[in-house]
Amino acid sequence: MRKVWIEVALNGAWSRKLQPGIPDTLDAIIEQGVACAQAGASIIHTHAYENGGRQTFDWQVYARIIEGIRAEVDVPVYPSYPAAPADSPAAARFAHVEALAERGLLEFAVVDPGSVNFTTAKTSAGAKPADTYLNPEAHVRHALDFAARKGLHPAFAIYEPGFTRAGAALAKAAAVKPPIYRLMFTEGFAFGFPPRSYALAAHIALLEEAAPGAPWMTAGLAVDVRPLVAETVAKGGHLRVGLEDAPLGSTMSNLQWVEDAVRLVQQAGGEPATGPEVRQALAALA
Repeated sequence: MRKVWIEVALNGAWSRKLQPGIPDTLDAIIEQGVACAQAGASIIHTHAYENGGRQTFDWQVYARIIEGIRAEVDVPVYPSYPAAPADSPAAARFAHVEALAERGLLEFAVVDPGSVNFTTAKTSAGAKPADTYLNPEAHVRHALDFAARKGLHPAFAIYEPGFTRAGAALAKAAAVKPPIYRLMFTEGFAFGFPPRSYALAAHIALLEEAAPGAPWMTAGLAVDVRPLVAETVAKGGHLRVGLEDAPLGSTMSNLQWVEDAVRLVQQAGGEPATGPEVRQALAALA
């Protein structure tokens, strides 16, 4: 039975106004991360909050979260990094990631290999212009060079198909370990593809051309990816769920998203991987 990685993205940068169920305190993030891992999640992704309110990129807060989860269950846990203007220094943007890696707390070097407008799928002429998520190539190269020096696998979010080609080219140039490609579907936004079979097939075909054999997972923002689970498992992929990715206003908890993902993976003939099994699979690719 094929082992399928189930990643849970616990919160994201959403406020509780947009996603009421997100954990936004230190204790809640650790508690939900542990519960999701015990239910079958093999990778935990989180943004850091300490006492509610705004997120933080203080490496010490992230360290407490990672250590708190790992004290209970052995799974990879990895952070986010801040949005930033194009003229901001890459070293400052990734300083917390590098601090965590220096302390042996990371296995993934998170970096997204392109920029995208977060235009909503439904908008109007008078709507406030959407934010642009900027990842200048200088920042991508900085993060990949760091990942190569530290022996970390890059964790890519593929918002647009071209991100796959750019990410593969830059990863090859940096001589980094094979990246993980998270294919970002959406219903609430207008980037990339909606969660459709044709879209998954297109992503896989491009990935096989640009980075054959690379690990990939079905993921997204403001989307329910469950209709793609059976195809994802059948075609050799993995899966990400959770309240960062779910449709805004989700009534399901992180734990419920993971439990349903486990059920669907098993129905499709897969079996959720453990954290150590994820590491073993990545080591075999290096």
